[in-house]
Amino acid sequence: MTAEDRRAKDAARFAEWARIAREEGETPAIPASTVVVLRNGPDGPETLMLRKNSRIAFGGMWVFPGGRIDDDDWPADGDHLAAARTAAVREAAEETQLSIDPNGLVMFAHWIPPAIAPKRFATWFFAAQVGPDTAVIDDGEIIDLDWTTPESCLARHHDGKIELVPPTWVTLHTISGFDSVHSLLSSLSQRPVRRYATKVIPEADPPVVMWEGDSGYPDGQLTPDGLRHRLTMATTGYVYEDSGAD
Repeated sequence: MTAEDRRAKDAARFAEWARIAREEGETPAIPASTVVVLRNGPDGPETLMLRKNSRIAFGGMWVFPGGRIDDDDWPADGDHLAAARTAAVREAAEETQLSIDPNGLVMFAHWIPPAIAPKRFATWFFAAQVGPDTAVIDDGEIIDLDWTTPESCLARHHDGKIELVPPTWVTLHTISGFDSVHSLLSSLSQRPVRRYATKVIPEADPPVVMWEGDSGYPDGQLTPDGLRHRLTMATTGYVYEDSGAD
């Protein structure tokens, strides 16, 4: 897949979402949880990436372990964050057979897809370090796995070799540039949990998505002066601007 193919696919996906939203209305967001599984590698921190079966949501995409918060994940007091932590640990075990210490989870983001998305997961993002245990997939919902540095994964996406949705791309960008898992987790734990309520700018070419903190976010405008918090999905490469994220 060339860079032009990738841009065209991004644009076509957003256009189809907009059509479905016009015809069927907005889709409620489903509570979900994701865990960025980390280990130290020879070239720096590595994260476990999973490739989804093409027949399910986000099919063919490379993602982090995770999924919806199930009924059994909720504690008796209804604590949403406790349920999200339980779901993150459970999903990692189900999808990769890795054991995650819930006390080692670092929450760093919450993502809400655009209202026009046909299937929406309001997802808590955690990060956690694992030991030398071997990850194993069932070749059902997940058909492939890869331990990779964030930088290498982003480069493969840039070259058109893999597909990533914006939350995954931005997360990989966020966890790039660290020399150890310890320094990465320390950085995430010291910053506020970021909220990404995504807004697609349908008329943009190349496609653009925005989040709160961007001066154009309230009205969906591309060109106002001021702060930026957006991802531009150009054929020359994705460009993330986060001057307004804080």
